[in-house]
Amino acid sequence: MTDSTQGLSIKSGSSALRATVELLSSMRFSISLLTLICIASVIGTVLKQHEPVNNYVNQFGPFWADVFARVSLYSVYSAWWFLLILAFLVTSTSLCIARNTPKIIADLKTSKENIRAQSLKAFGHRAEAVLAETPEAAARRIGQLLAGGGWKVKLQERAVPGAREQGWMVAARAGAINKLGYIAAHSAIVLVCLGGLLDGDLIVRAQMLFNGKEAYTGGGMIADVKPQHRLSEKNPTFRGNLLVTEGTRSSTAVVTQSDGILIQDLPFAVELKKFVVEYYSTGMPKLFASDIVIHDNQTGEKIPARVEVNHPVAYKGVEIFQSSFDDGGSTVKLKGITLSGAAQPFEVEGVVGGASQLTSGKETLTLEYTKLRVINVENFAGDGAQGVDVRKVDLRQSIDERMGAANKAVTKKELRNVGPSITYKLRDAAGQAREYNNYMLPVDMGTGDPIFLMGVRESPSEPFRYLRLPADENDSLDGFLRLRAALADPALRGLAVGRYVARAVDASRHDLVQPLTVSASRALDLFAGAMAGKEGTPASGLQAVSDFIEANVPEAERSKAGDVLIRILNGTLFELAQITHERAGLKPLELNDKTQGFMTQAVIALSDIQVYPAPMVFQLADFTQIQASVFQVSRAPGKTIVYLGCTLLILGVFSMLYIRERRLWVWLTPQQAHADGVASEADSPKTVAMMALSTNRKTMDGDHEFVQLKSKLIGIKDE
Repeated sequence: MTDSTQGLSIKSGSSALRATVELLSSMRFSISLLTLICIASVIGTVLKQHEPVNNYVNQFGPFWADVFARVSLYSVYSAWWFLLILAFLVTSTSLCIARNTPKIIADLKTSKENIRAQSLKAFGHRAEAVLAETPEAAARRIGQLLAGGGWKVKLQERAVPGAREQGWMVAARAGAINKLGYIAAHSAIVLVCLGGLLDGDLIVRAQMLFNGKEAYTGGGMIADVKPQHRLSEKNPTFRGNLLVTEGTRSSTAVVTQSDGILIQDLPFAVELKKFVVEYYSTGMPKLFASDIVIHDNQTGEKIPARVEVNHPVAYKGVEIFQSSFDDGGSTVKLKGITLSGAAQPFEVEGVVGGASQLTSGKETLTLEYTKLRVINVENFAGDGAQGVDVRKVDLRQSIDERMGAANKAVTKKELRNVGPSITYKLRDAAGQAREYNNYMLPVDMGTGDPIFLMGVRESPSEPFRYLRLPADENDSLDGFLRLRAALADPALRGLAVGRYVARAVDASRHDLVQPLTVSASRALDLFAGAMAGKEGTPASGLQAVSDFIEANVPEAERSKAGDVLIRILNGTLFELAQITHERAGLKPLELNDKTQGFMTQAVIALSDIQVYPAPMVFQLADFTQIQASVFQVSRAPGKTIVYLGCTLLILGVFSMLYIRERRLWVWLTPQQAHADGVASEADSPKTVAMMALSTNRKTMDGDHEFVQLKSKLIGIKDE
C-alpha cells in the first residue's frame, strides 16, 4: 500500500512476536501468499476436482494418484493447506491495512501548506511569473479558480524574510480518492477471502472437529443414517447435491467430503414434476429445466417453481441450482443376439442401475444396465477427413473464416441425432467386466449404407471401439445373422461354391471348373475359420486369407493373387447370401449399389466379429424413460460479502488506475522595492508567483494539465 515493503513494527512483546507481526504485515509476505494461491488455483483448474478415485488411478498410475491424494490435489479449494493460506492472507492483508490506513487518513487531512518555498524549485512542473496585483488578492483569486475546478484549496499567510508585507501560500489538492483506492482494493482481498472461508468447508469441518460429526462411508437408505453423520437444518453454510427422480420428492442433500459424505437435512422437500429438455433444429440441447414443487416442512405450503441452468430458485436462504441430470430408473427391454447366429434371439428386461443374471454355456454372466441415452447428437461432417487441393484454396474465404467474431469455427459441423443407445456391462464370475455401448437404430455414416454400431471398451478411461454390422433391406440385423450362420455351415458353403463356379465358368471351359472350385472352397474355408490351426493359420477373416497368400504365393505375384482371391471370396459370399434369402422365403438380392454396399460391409463385419470380446450383443428393443434431476443446493452467507469485496475491488482498481492525485502550490510574495529603496506612488502593486505541481504518476495528461493551470492562474502561455 506504500512504497515500503516493511511490516508493522510494535514496541512491546518478545523479539519473536515482533518479528512475526512484522513478517505477517509486510507486503512481501502478502505477495508470496497470493502467488501460492494462484499456483493452487491453476492446479485446481487444470486437474479435474472431485472425480472418482479410479479415474485418477487410470490417469496418473497408482503411485502418483496416491501422492496427489495425500496432498489433496483432487479437492484443492477445500484442502486444509489452501484454507490455511487464505487465513494467513486475510491476517497479513488486514495488518497491512491497519499499518497504512492511519497514514493515509492523516495524509488526506493535510494540504501540506507549510512546504518551504525553496522546495518548490525542485519540482519537475514549476513556473514563475509577475502578477499585477497584491499577494492577498492573487491568492484569493487563484483559490477561487481552483475551488471552482474541483480542487480542495487552503490559503496560508506567512511572513516573507526581508519584506514588510506578508506572503501567501495557496495549497490545493485533487484526486485524493486515489489513496482511498489502496484501502478499498486491499479491503476487497480480505472480504473475498473471508467470504470464501465462510462458504467453504471450514464451518463443516469445524462441526466435524468440535461437534462430533463424522463422515459416512457405508451404504443403505438415507433415512437409516445416524445423527452423527447428519448436519442440522440450521447449518449456516453448506453446498451439496440433491438427486430427485420424476414423481418423487427429497429433503436431504449429500455433502461430499474427502473421506465420505455427510447428510444435510433441508427445511423443505423438493418434488420433481418433470425434467424438461428442449433442442435446437440441429439436435443440440438448448434448455435444461426442472419443474418442481417445494414443500415446506413446517407449514406444509407448496410452492411451484422452475429451475433452469443459470436461473436458480431461492427459498429460506437456500438456493437450488440445476446442476445436471441422470437416469431415474428407466426400464429397458433388450434383445439378446448370439453373434454366431446359431441360437435364437431372446429378450431380457431390467432397470437402469440394476442387473440381470445370464448363462452362456457353462459361464455365468452378470448384465449390468449402466446408462440409457434417448438422444445422441453426433457430428457427421466429413471435411476433416478429406484432402485439400491447393489449387482450390480461396484466400478471401480462408481469411474471413479466421477473422471476425470469436465464435466462428473453421471446421464445419453436420450435427445429427442418431437415436437412443444403451450402455451396459457384462461381468464374468471373476468380477472382470467390459463396457458396451450399442445404438438402437442403424446409423448412416454418410455412405448411404446404414449400419448398427456396437461399441466396446476395456475401461472408462478408453474411448469406445465400434463393431459395424450392416443393416439389411428391412433395417434389421436378420440378414447379416443369417449370413453369419450360413458361413459356419460346411454344406451351405459347398453349395455356395458350386453356384459361384457354375455362374463364373463358361460352359465350354470344363477344365476351369475343378481349379476354381478348389480356390473358391479354400478362400471361403479360410474366411470362415474352417482351416484354423492348420500350419499356423489364423482363426478366420481377411487376416487368414492375407496370411495364406503371404505363405504360399511369391512376393511378386501376391498383389495379383490377392485381387483374384478377394473377388472369388466376394462372389461366393454373395451366393451364400442368396441361399439364405431363399431359405427364409425372401426374394433374391438385386445386383445394385445397395446390395453391393451391404455385402462390402458384411465382409468387413464378418472378419471383425471374430475379435469381438463377447459371444452375444444386446440391442435396445424398447424402453420407458424415467429421468432424474441433480440439483445443487447451497446456503452461502458469504456470497454477499464476496459481492461487496468485488465491488470494492472494482472501485479501488479504477481509482488507482484512472484517478491521479495532484497537489498544487502557488507561493505569492510582494515584488522587492526599487534599487534605491523608494517606491513610486505611480507604481502599481506587483506580486511574484512561484507555482509547482506534483502528481503521483508522470503522464502526458499531467503535462497538459500543468500548461493549462499556469495559463489560467498566473498568465503564462507556452509558445
